[in-house]
Parts: sequence; structure tokens; C-alpha cells
Amino acid sequence: MSNPVFNNSAVFGEPKNRRGGAATQAAPAYGSPPAQGQGPAYGTPPQGAQWGAYGAQTADAAQLDAMYSAPSATTADTKRLTYDDVIMKTGGLLALLVVVGAASWYLTPQMPFLYLLAAIAGLVLGLVNAFKRNPSPALIIAYTVAQGLFLGGISLAFGTMTVGNGGNLTDIVFQAVLATVATFAAALFLFRSGKVRVTPKFTRWLLIAMVGYLAFSLVNVVLVLFGVLDGWGMRGGTIGIVVGLIAVGLAAASLIVDFDSIKRGVEAGVPAKFAWSAAFGLMVTLIWLYLEFLRLFAILQSSD
Repeated sequence: MSNPVFNNSAVFGEPKNRRGGAATQAAPAYGSPPAQGQGPAYGTPPQGAQWGAYGAQTADAAQLDAMYSAPSATTADTKRLTYDDVIMKTGGLLALLVVVGAASWYLTPQMPFLYLLAAIAGLVLGLVNAFKRNPSPALIIAYTVAQGLFLGGISLAFGTMTVGNGGNLTDIVFQAVLATVATFAAALFLFRSGKVRVTPKFTRWLLIAMVGYLAFSLVNVVLVLFGVLDGWGMRGGTIGIVVGLIAVGLAAASLIVDFDSIKRGVEAGVPAKFAWSAAFGLMVTLIWLYLEFLRLFAILQSSD
């Protein structure tokens, strides 16, 4: 697994990685006697019941006909996770993110440190939500608001940079949003078509690549903060463009792994409340993907 939201989940992870250790022991075959010491002797009626007239009453024909005619219970009827649940929760969080981001776009010039404080709050809330065993809708919504404030401010900052290079203030944001949507659609298509399969080898490769990218990014940030490098640091010029493309590829691959985790959760029949966890996990990856596109287009604009 790559996304810590799904990786630390007891319901979305691979069976061997779920909390609780080994898989549940299979039930005995139908019609076989119970194990010794675990139930009444084979062939005897249940305790407190007798065969014949004193047994359970047989349902009449009308009741049986109604039972067989009734539609099968769906996952919604049984309060289990469905794809519709995940889509609705994710769509709602994305709408909230866009509204808050638009507000932050206009508030940042008057409150320039707002998006920096929101970035810290988003990081803390993201870690809290990622390691919670049960989802908290309130904390997930708070995370979305914090990230909306951060994205609005950082988008304005990158947009302002492109103006100095002859670009339009909103062009870079529009391009990043469009690229994020297109990448999400492409990743979903590849996953649904089966052209890309999530295998243990695939997830190991992705994890190693993401750790390497994280280490590179941290080193770059430290060098820029301490004045060793200026501007984009090691992410400027041609190297920065190559690194940006690699980061976009990693985020897209992470989306595919997220889809696989959600698919496992739906097939396992996990409780419907975990739709919040699934939506949160997708939000984390989509925000990362948008930021990588935003940085990549800014680097391309500055290199013109």
C-alpha cells in the first residue's frame, strides 16, 4: 500500500495486513458434524427442542411465496459500503474544497499568513485522520476546510509568479485543475479496464519510489530554507521538470492503488461509515496531484 489512509486501515488493507492477524477460520462444511466438544452430538436435535409436532412451525405457502418474491437485500439495505457512498462523500468534500479555496484566493492578499497556518493545520488533521481506526466526519471536513484555505493561498502565490513571466493569474490554476481531473479519469479508466493491475510488486515499487521522492523533496526544502540554494532549488530548470513529471506519475499510480483499496472494501462488505475514510484517502491523493501539477506548470512558466 502507498496511501497511509488506506494502509493503516483495518478494512481497506490487504487481508494479510489487516489488524487481527490471520484470516478467520473457515466454517465447517454444510451437513458435517461439529467438532468434538463444540456442540451437541451429531444427529441429535438442538437443546430444548423435540422432533415432530413440538418442533418449529412450518411457514404456510403464502409466507414462503412472499419470501421468495421479495427482492434481494442490497448493500445499502445492509448498511454496507457502496461505490455510490464513496462518490457522494468525495464529491461533497471536493465541492467544499473548491468553495473554501475560492474564498482563500480573495482573503490571502489581506491575510497573507492564512494559507501557511492552514497548511500546518491540514498536516496535523491529515495525520490524525490517517491513523484513526474509525472515521470522524467532523475531522475529515475540518481537514478539507484547512486544505481549501491552503490551496487557495498557494494557488494565488504560484499564479502571481507566472504574471511576472508574462502569464495570466488564473491560467496556471485552470491548467492544474484540468490536468488533475484528466489524470484522475485516466487512472480510473486504466484501473477499470484491467490494463494496470495492483500487484504486490507494483505496490512495493510505488512505496520505494515515494519514499525516495519524499527524501529528495525534504532535502530540497531544507537547502532552500537555509539559503544554500535559491529559487526552486534542485527543482529548477530541466531537472525540476523531470522531477515534476515523476511526481505526477507517482500520484497517478497512488490513485490506482486507492481504487483497488476501495474495491476490496466494497467486496468485503465493510460498514458504510468507512465511505468517509475512502473519500478522505482520495482527497489526500488528489490534493497531492494538484499541487504537483501546480508546481510543474509554474516551473515550466518560469523557464520560458
